[in-house]
Amino acid sequence: MFIRVKAPGSCGELIQGSIDNEPFLVTCPIDVYSEVTITSNINNKLDIGEKSKLAINHTLKHLNIDTKFDYFIKLVSSLPEGKGMASSSADISAICQAVALSFNKVLTADEISSIAASIEPTDGIFYEGIVKFNHITGRQQEFLGNPPKLLIALFDIGGGIDTLSFNQRKDLQTLNRQKEKQVLEALTLVRKGIATNNIELIGQGATISSIANQKILYKPCLEAMIKIADECGAVGVNIAHSGTIIGLLFDMHQLSELAKSLSLTQKRCPQLSFLRTAHLISGGLKIEGDIDGKSI
Repeated sequence: MFIRVKAPGSCGELIQGSIDNEPFLVTCPIDVYSEVTITSNINNKLDIGEKSKLAINHTLKHLNIDTKFDYFIKLVSSLPEGKGMASSSADISAICQAVALSFNKVLTADEISSIAASIEPTDGIFYEGIVKFNHITGRQQEFLGNPPKLLIALFDIGGGIDTLSFNQRKDLQTLNRQKEKQVLEALTLVRKGIATNNIELIGQGATISSIANQKILYKPCLEAMIKIADECGAVGVNIAHSGTIIGLLFDMHQLSELAKSLSLTQKRCPQLSFLRTAHLISGGLKIEGDIDGKSI
């Protein structure tokens, strides 16, 4: 038996906040992955962490499987932890699906969401396309559509944020309520931008959500990065609302100023570290392998 499942990470979120006190985010999946491999080599030890072990146990419980999980499972991720790049969500969702497949089962995205949310607040990167998603309860609220072609330059302000602790802040609900007007405006723009393939509208909405989040989790140099985006032809900025990432959003057909944006950032915001570029992609899991000689 050989099973491989890849889950995309994210560049933070296009939007995050609440409307009528219901929290949500709009996913921003990118082509950087966590990859889970399962083989029948039972002589090796599990190569995973505690959250991943929880994902195995919760998946088996969800499937009503009492059999001990005796397969070898390995997790390899290109996603740094604590940055708001959905590293845990990618790990957990890939493991849930891989474990289910090892028992000839296939989980829906809704099932994965329920399992993941039972472990910790989760990103919705395992849903196809771009979705508006309740990251606390794990309920998908709205499929917004397929992503346009965008390149994102990812910058890191440093440090790390624990997602669980962040979402347990006693002031979070109040602060989210205070920015609901801006979040609703951002959602209107992003929803329309995705529906009409208008990249500028997406950038405008993401920028509004980024600015509105400053009272919740302040990011130094955000205002400077918005100005750099404007000077270099980027359509806007987005952030990890509970992380440390700032993204510059570029139209794939207008990348001539990308190098200039990196240079300006280094000069004006030397405390930011450039991580990489990535493409905005559709969410969803990639599956390959075989069970008993049959491809999956």
